Amino acid sequence: MKRTNLGEFEEFVLLVIGALGSEAYGVSIKNEIKKRTGRNPSVGALHSALYRLEDKRMVESRVGGATAERGGRRKKYYSLTEVGKKALVAANDIRSELFNMIPGLAIKPNK
Repeated sequence: MKRTNLGEFEEFVLLVIGALGSEAYGVSIKNEIKKRTGRNPSVGALHSALYRLEDKRMVESRVGGATAERGGRRKKYYSLTEVGKKALVAANDIRSELFNMIPGLAIKPNK
């Protein structure tokens, strides 16, 4: 397997794929990133990230059925793999640990 560290955009893509579940395909991923972050990634940037994540075995894809609304073209759907889920958990753990080290910002657990 190739390196497992994530860039910020790759992390957003993984998070969105996980959040969208069975509806995670190019346009829905792009729209959700725009909605959540205010960024409007290009289709090329998104596809590059998806290819990298597939190479890292963090996502897998499947091709759906052709639809008339898409002129007979098929959608490519993405889902998280166990490697992708573990990468997200690791990234979240690191962020949380560092965040909680900042005086005045630490989130205290509910007791």
